Amino acid sequence: MSFINYSSREINCKIVYYGPGLCGKTTNLQYIYNKTNPEAKGKMISLATETERTLFFDFLPLSLGEIRGFKTRFHLYTVPGQVFYDASRKLILKGVDGVVFVADSQIERMEANIESLDNLRVNLQEQGYNLDKIPYCVQYNKRDLPNSAPMDELKKVLNPTNVPEFEAVATTGVGVFDTLKAVAKLVLTELKRGG
Repeated sequence: MSFINYSSREINCKIVYYGPGLCGKTTNLQYIYNKTNPEAKGKMISLATETERTLFFDFLPLSLGEIRGFKTRFHLYTVPGQVFYDASRKLILKGVDGVVFVADSQIERMEANIESLDNLRVNLQEQGYNLDKIPYCVQYNKRDLPNSAPMDELKKVLNPTNVPEFEAVATTGVGVFDTLKAVAKLVLTELKRGG
């Protein structure tokens, strides 16, 4: 669903960070934004209502190259974490090119992770997407906390299809850019394939 801007010779790709409330989606975007070259990024915009918040910004990575003479610009979005903001989540997924599922590694958050992942799958299907066919990565955030679930348990429950996955501590940046690079690479591969 990428958008091509012929006048600026850019392909615009949308990557959505999805996951349960307080799992680190916003922290991921803020870390990426703060570490991205100011000339290569737009403003970070926060759409906040009384009860929910959505963040997004775009950037033009300088190292990812071009596709048929076009630069790629990535637009990164977060969704509101709580499942009851479903209408907003569906709207943000419209036209998505790639998804990062940010899981909260804490044992007591496993149910919230499962619920959010199921919700992602349903919301994508409603818009004609299949989670198993779009560029998709899983990030296990908060790996530094003492109550983190074992990785093999997280993988078994949250990544049965074995997509690229990364351990992360978004507050310090561990795994943040690895995750972004992986999903961006998958999106570009899909674009080159003509997906």
